[in-house]
Amino acid sequence: MSEGPRQTVEISLMGQTYVVSCAPGEEEELAQAARYLDQAMNGIQSRGRTISIDKVAMMAGLNITHELIREMAARKALEERLARLSEQLEQGLEHRNRNNSA
Repeated sequence: MSEGPRQTVEISLMGQTYVVSCAPGEEEELAQAARYLDQAMNGIQSRGRTISIDKVAMMAGLNITHELIREMAARKALEERLARLSEQLEQGLEHRNRNNSA
């Protein structure tokens, strides 16, 4: 089962260059993700303590995952609020239509 043609993109993480593959059209998103990860990793390393690149990568991944979980929860709360507002709007319109037809 083939995934189809893949593109390769050169990314840089903490001064090291890597060639990674991605689906066609996703090159810029991958480059953006690499820049975000590089920034996170450099931020962790710049705190002064000397730690291995593996630990820096793990901590950056954990921090980014935490950010993602918070954003997902915020999005879910907004979607639920939007659903409630939509329901209230529908009820208001139904009430208005009933009153206008009476």
